[in-house]
Amino acid sequence: MQPAIDNILDIQRIRQDFPILDREINGRPLVYFDNAATNQKPLPVINALTRYYEGYNANIHRGIHHLAEQATAAFEASRRAVQAFLNAKHWQEIIFTYGTTDGINLVAQSYGRNFLKAGDEIIVSTMEHHSNIVPWQMLCEEKGCILKVIPINDEGELLLDEYEKLLSEKTKFVSCVHVSNSLGTINPVKFIIDKAHEVGAVVLIDGAQASSHLELDVQALDADFYVLSAHKLYGPTGMGVLYGKKDILDAMPPYRGGGEMIKEVTFAKTTYSDLPYKFEAGTPNIADVVAVKTALEYMAGLGKENIAAHENDLLQYATEQLTELDGLRIIGQAKHKIGVISFVLDGIHHQDIGVILDQQGIAVRTGHHCTMPLMQRFGIAGTTRASFAVYNTRDEIDRLLQGLRRVQKMML
Repeated sequence: MQPAIDNILDIQRIRQDFPILDREINGRPLVYFDNAATNQKPLPVINALTRYYEGYNANIHRGIHHLAEQATAAFEASRRAVQAFLNAKHWQEIIFTYGTTDGINLVAQSYGRNFLKAGDEIIVSTMEHHSNIVPWQMLCEEKGCILKVIPINDEGELLLDEYEKLLSEKTKFVSCVHVSNSLGTINPVKFIIDKAHEVGAVVLIDGAQASSHLELDVQALDADFYVLSAHKLYGPTGMGVLYGKKDILDAMPPYRGGGEMIKEVTFAKTTYSDLPYKFEAGTPNIADVVAVKTALEYMAGLGKENIAAHENDLLQYATEQLTELDGLRIIGQAKHKIGVISFVLDGIHHQDIGVILDQQGIAVRTGHHCTMPLMQRFGIAGTTRASFAVYNTRDEIDRLLQGLRRVQKMML
C-alpha cells in the first residue's frame, strides 16, 4: 500500500468517534463506503440527541415554562449555526425542512406555482437526482411550463456552451445540483447562477452532496435558493435546510398550513407569521434540528479543508487502484470531483457486486442512485458506487479492491 499524504487529521482517533465502525458484518470488520447516501454519526451528535430527550424535551416557541424555553433556545441556536455555515445574510433566510427533497418541493410548490406560468422555461441538468427532476415535471404538467436539460460530456461534466444556448428571456428558473451524487462531479455553480441571472432567471442549487465536502458561501455564489440535508453532514436524518434570499421568501406564500406558521386565525381569514416561521408549519423535528448544530461544530473542529484533503487523497488512491482491475470502468471522470467513484465491471451486474461485497463486510451502493436519466445517458442500467468520508482509510480501499477481485473470481 502506498503511504497516505501528510494530513493533520488523526484518522484512527476520529474513527473512535463513530461507534458503528466497530461493527462486524458477516464476521468481517465493517467497511462503510455508502457515504453519498448518508454518512455515519459521531458520538457528539448521538449524545446531543440523547441530551435533548433526557434533559429538555418540550415543544418550542409556544410554551413559557423552562423546558420549552430551553428547547426553543437550542432550536434557534441551530438556525444561527446554519446561517454561519452558509454565510447567509439574515437568520430569517434559514428555513428548516425535512431534507433536500422537501426543500426543493417547497420552492416548486410555493415559488413555482405562484410566479411561473405557461410557456416559462425551467432548466435542469442531465445529472440531477430525481428529487430535482420530478417536482419540476409536476409543475410543468400543472402550469404548462417547459423543462429544458443541460447535456453532459463523456467525462460527466456539464456542457456549459450548450447551457448558454438554452438560456433566453423565456428562462425563468434554473435548478442544478452542486455536486453529482452518482459521479462526484463538482459543477461550476457560480457560472451557472451568473448566466441565469443575466436573463432574469431565479436559481436553486441542490447542495445535498456538496455540503460536507466544499466550503459554502451563498452570498458569494449569489444563489437565490440553496438546499441541503443534515444526514450528509454527519447529522441526523429527517432534517434539512432551505436557504432563500429574504426578498424572494417574503414574496412567497406558505407551502403548508397549520400551527406555528400563523399570526392570527379566524374562520374568515388567516394571517401568516413572518420569516422563517411561515414555512415551518406544525411541530418540527426538534431534536434533529438541535443536533445539527453539534454536527456542524464537529466538522468545524476537524476543519473542512482537512476533511476535503483527506477525501481527495482517498479518491486519487482509489482511482489509481481500481483502474488497474481488468474489466473495471469508472463512470464519470470529471476534472473536479469529490470522493465518489461510480463504476461498472464487465460481465457482472452491479447488484451481484453489491451482494458479494456485503458478504465481505463492505457496504457500497448499487443501482441507478435516483439518477435514471443520467444512467440512460451512459447507456447503462446502474453502477456500483463507493463514496468516502473523513473516517475512511486507504486500507479499506485495499479491502474493496480485494473484494472486487473475489467478485470476478466468483462470477466470471
